[in-house]
Amino acid sequence: MTASPAHFPADDGTRLAYHVHGEGRPLVCLPGGPMRDAAYLGDLSGLAAAAGRRLILLDLRGTGESARPEDPSTYRCDRQADDVEALREHLGLERLDLLAHSAGANLAARYAERHPKRIGRLVLVTPNAAAVGIDASAEERRQVALLREDEPWFADAWAGLQAVATGQAAPEDWQRITPFKYGRWDDAARALEAAGKDQRHEEAAGVFMSDASFDPETTRRALAALPGPALLLAGEFDVASPPAAVERLAELLPDARVVVQPGAGHFPWLDDPAPFASTVAAFLN
Repeated sequence: MTASPAHFPADDGTRLAYHVHGEGRPLVCLPGGPMRDAAYLGDLSGLAAAAGRRLILLDLRGTGESARPEDPSTYRCDRQADDVEALREHLGLERLDLLAHSAGANLAARYAERHPKRIGRLVLVTPNAAAVGIDASAEERRQVALLREDEPWFADAWAGLQAVATGQAAPEDWQRITPFKYGRWDDAARALEAAGKDQRHEEAAGVFMSDASFDPETTRRALAALPGPALLLAGEFDVASPPAAVERLAELLPDARVVVQPGAGHFPWLDDPAPFASTVAAFLN
């Protein structure tokens, strides 16, 4: 992250922050979590250099270096679409090239719904698709998880996944399934996971993902008319956003391409930086 983030005001006066990596045409990046500090994205493992782009990483309201709003209901995903538009105006851009990770894809979708002509190229990385009413089935998650059955941690993680699937999971069961989120459960993955404990904002996340945040039919209709191209990048091993669910999301877009990154989980830039960067850079340029 840059030592000193840049700031701009939201429409309601909340002071929002963003961080810049690299040089070139801007690529606005929306973090997932939901409501996780944008710090976890880093420079997306060299994407700025590979694509010749200036990454603009937005700290969503109440996260990272952005201020907490006076009205907690503004954590709702749909209401934060106004913050993305305020950032576009602050940057002086006619259109945004937009990258969103995981739950951030819902914010990108709601922004595209309201401002379709302001979207240039859209990149959705291991997207969550609650905004359009798409969720992976238990069987889709199970099939992806079984790809890892030769891993030394599989038996314990599999037991945790079964508890989650039944709706009877204890907190420790959610911890047990953590390795499924990564293409390799190594030191880099453990470090990213540990950092997340201080970067997540649970109360705000609950508001962001509340039912009031989404209007799936309206968003589906809007995405069907989106004029620009989209790249949806899935991870072969991603239990959170299995490739089959990502394919269903892509079917809603008129000009969408799905790429499944081999050996990748929910954070494909961490699992294998070179193919991630080359795929996204080729699409952007």
